[in-house]
Amino acid sequence: MIVRIMGEGQVELADSHVAELNKLDDELLAEMEGGDGEGFQRTLAALLDKVRELGTPLPDDALEPSELILPAPDASLEEVREMLSDGGLIPG
Repeated sequence: MIVRIMGEGQVELADSHVAELNKLDDELLAEMEGGDGEGFQRTLAALLDKVRELGTPLPDDALEPSELILPAPDASLEEVREMLSDGGLIPG
């Protein structure tokens, strides 16, 4: 799976990591619904760190179609709310 972190680039991530990322995505969604801005920022940072840790960066000149687009680390709660689907940022 190709994942784009807005403002950073793309990483290739094994599908086997989606369940682990979904746990953080569920936390992020709960914090957004509860209006917990501090918790939201902390969990967003943890989610992006996990994607960077588990993924393999693609070269800057690679332009692969992204299957998943994640917000930039400094994205606001409102900006991420606009990106969300019913299931959060990560499908599944």
